Amino acid sequence: MFKTSMTGAAALLLSAGVAMAEYPEKPVEFVVPWPPGDLEDVLTRMIADDFQAAYGVPAAVVNKPGGGGGPFPGAVDVANAPADGYTVGSFLIAVPVVGPQIGIPALNPDPFEPLGNFLTYPFVIAAGANAPYDDMAGLAAHAQDNDVVLGHFGAPLVPTQVTLGLASEMGFSFAADAPFDALDCNTLASGDVDVINTTLQLILPCLDDVKVLASIGSERIPLTPNAPTVAELAPDLDVALWNGLFVHKDTPQEARDKIIAVAQKTMMSERAQKLAAETGAAVYWQSADEVSAQISKDIQTLDHIGKVLGN
Repeated sequence: MFKTSMTGAAALLLSAGVAMAEYPEKPVEFVVPWPPGDLEDVLTRMIADDFQAAYGVPAAVVNKPGGGGGPFPGAVDVANAPADGYTVGSFLIAVPVVGPQIGIPALNPDPFEPLGNFLTYPFVIAAGANAPYDDMAGLAAHAQDNDVVLGHFGAPLVPTQVTLGLASEMGFSFAADAPFDALDCNTLASGDVDVINTTLQLILPCLDDVKVLASIGSERIPLTPNAPTVAELAPDLDVALWNGLFVHKDTPQEARDKIIAVAQKTMMSERAQKLAAETGAAVYWQSADEVSAQISKDIQTLDHIGKVLGN
């Protein structure tokens, strides 16, 4: 009887010790479902570095690209990981807005909740320097009698849908379009496509050799102040390209709070704000409740664009 009681007491103490363990106590992964090098990757690496410094556990970014128009394998991995705060998604707008709509079982219903947004991309519609048009009106006129090919990150993704919706509202259509894992200076230089929609970060090295026809979002990009926004050209297509941190819905609040505390501080840091100034990105911290409201608004806008395109 005494031995049994002691065994039970030991089990209770062990259980209490596990329950009392503070988060984090093991390595944390921040999953970026895109190749390394773009702004979400750079800023998420800053968060991971600061997280490691703050809590004394290893933290790293894991890039899991593939399937620009779905199935978002990186997001699926986060959805399938234990909901314990040790696997955090750094997600583009497409994951919570588009993912549940395109038949990806792991993402429908949406398994995630936002911790907060930290980036609005300087996303642009651009053409090569030799293009016989300088703005969207010129492109629309040129496309009436010439085939124009669009390069994008994936057909269902928000910037692609916005670009196609803008073309429709301006009275033209692209002759063809194709997805790419990277859309940079080489994409235009190769002649594989005539127009790309991409982040400004990826074409900064050749910005003097391209024509930025428009930017996607509500505000003009400081580095390309003469390029109008899509919202100026077609107000009903106003949607910004943002990125934020997400966790599984069942993730404990303690883990959420500790991740948020670091990420919020990182975005206000001098190095993050310097990156914003150098790239034309908006770097900030938007609360979880505000992100949830933004997602609802963006879903409505994408529904409207779908109707414009006859989807």
